[in-house]
Amino acid sequence: MTDADHAWIDDATDEEIVSWYEARPVTVSAAAAGGSIVGAFALGALVAVGALVVMGRLDLD
Repeated sequence: MTDADHAWIDDATDEEIVSWYEARPVTVSAAAAGGSIVGAFALGALVAVGALVVMGRLDLD
């Protein structure tokens, strides 16, 4: 590191270094949260049925 780098680091305060790193709070509506849960369940059920068909354990005839 150069002397200029050390001078910049010495002049910076903790707030200046980490203030950009603060995470914004995540807000999701109840409808979006419920929809994602229902969608994930439906996708999982579809994958499970597909896996059973591929393995020959479920006959759709």
